[in-house]
Order: sequence, then C-alpha cells, then structure tokens
Amino acid sequence: MSSTQATQQITPELRKWIVAQAEAGHAAEAVLKSMIASGWNEDVAVDAMESTLREHLEHQAVQKGLPPGVPVPEPRLEESPLYLDAGDRQVCVLQVMVNPRVIVFGGLLSDAECEQLIDLAKPRMARSLTVATKTGGEEVNADRTSNGMFFQRGEHPLVRTLEERIALLLNWPMENGEGLQILHYRPGTEYKPHYDYFDPAEPGTPTILKRGGQRVGTLVMYLGEPDKGGGTVFPDVNLEVAPKRGNAVFFSYDRAHPSTKTLHGGSPVLAGDKWIATKWLRERRFE
Repeated sequence: MSSTQATQQITPELRKWIVAQAEAGHAAEAVLKSMIASGWNEDVAVDAMESTLREHLEHQAVQKGLPPGVPVPEPRLEESPLYLDAGDRQVCVLQVMVNPRVIVFGGLLSDAECEQLIDLAKPRMARSLTVATKTGGEEVNADRTSNGMFFQRGEHPLVRTLEERIALLLNWPMENGEGLQILHYRPGTEYKPHYDYFDPAEPGTPTILKRGGQRVGTLVMYLGEPDKGGGTVFPDVNLEVAPKRGNAVFFSYDRAHPSTKTLHGGSPVLAGDKWIATKWLRERRFE
C-alpha cells in the first residue's frame, strides 16, 4: 500500500457525497474522475465508490421490504479475463451479465468427463423430484418432467475432481455445495421457469435452511446435447443459453426474492436427448 493510500480515509462525509452524486444521476466514471482530480488515490476512490454504493443499494432494498442480501459465489472477473484457472483446467469465459449475475463458461468439462458422468448416473436414474417447501421434504412436480439422480459429495473420483474444479472456479467452499445432480431430458420434457432459492414464506423453508442456509448460486453443466431445444432460459431478461456439451451457465442470487431476476427454466427438448449436471451452492456448509 502506498503512503497516499495509507493516509487517505474514507469518511462519512465522503460517503454522503458519493451517494448524493449517484442520486443526482452522475455516471460512476464521472464521479471517479472528479475524485481523482481532487487528489484522491485511484484505488482508494474506487474502493470508496464500490463499498458506498453497495451499502446504499442494500439499504434501499431492505427499506423496500426485500430480504437482506448475503455473500454469493463470485468468480474472479475483475480484469475481464478470457480464461479462469480451475486448478486442473483452464475454463473460458464466454459471456457475463451483471443483472442478473449470469456467467457462461466454455470447456468446463471434457467430452470424456461428460460421457463418464452419464454412464455413472444411468443405473440410478428415476423421476426427478423437487424440494417440497411446504414440508421440507421432496415431491414430484408436474413442472419438472426429467429423470435424475444425486451423487453424494466426493463419492467418486470424478465427482470429487469436478467439485474441486467448481470450488476454485466459483471462489466458493466445496463443502458449501449440495451433491451433484444429473438430469436427463427426452423429447417433450422440460423444467418450467422457477427460482432455485427457498421461499422464506413457505412453512417448510426453516427445516430446509438448517442443512446449510439458503441457496445462493446455481451451476448448470451440459453433458449431452439435444438436437433441438433444451436451452436454459431467463425470461425476465430474454436470455437463452444453448446446451453445448462441456459448457456451463452459472448464476447467483444474493436474496430470496424475484428482484434478483433469476427466474429460469429448461426449455422443452424438441429432438434428441439432453443431459445436464446441476450444482447448487449454499450459504454455509451443506450437511
């Protein structure tokens, strides 16, 4: 840290000024430029703006009755890298969206890993269930017409390898992840738009949260490509991610509320078979 950074303090007066500039409609770049011109170190100015505006937005959200925000998985994208280090593999960053926070990764899994996961899962496939938020258990849901199964965390060397890769890629503890789920969609099957967080208003949610807190992120990995259809859609922002084998789409949600714009679904498969692996991430260690 330079001597200038060490001596410049982010005061309450500075924070009030930054909020006032934002509320007046001044662009962040203009505010930053003004601070630097006034003698502020650029790193200090950036930190002051980011922390102040984040706190201001959170305060506004809570005032409007939204649940408080929580930390979420966050890949290291500060310098807009083309590739991210996932330990045993370099993963390509194909697309980044800020609101909702959606990131499309290329080459997260090899073709051989996709095939092996499918082969391991096939003997254990059954009609997919969803979490029953009224009771805390599981139930068949007419909106989800796939077949699926769950691996326990670390139950197979390949599963362990992928969990370690995902933890490094998403900058989130491996133990905070639920077991890897494998899903198979045949022609005509789909998963209608839904949220992955647990609704705080449902009576079974407190029971669910005891196992690791809220879900805060989802990673959908494409293992087998359908010939037509089967994309992952985000209706609130008119986004569709194509189910390309080896690729993945990640999205996070810092509060259990539709304001996160993370409504998503799996479009109907029109031809061929779609295979995916889903990894849900919790606030805390998942038990």
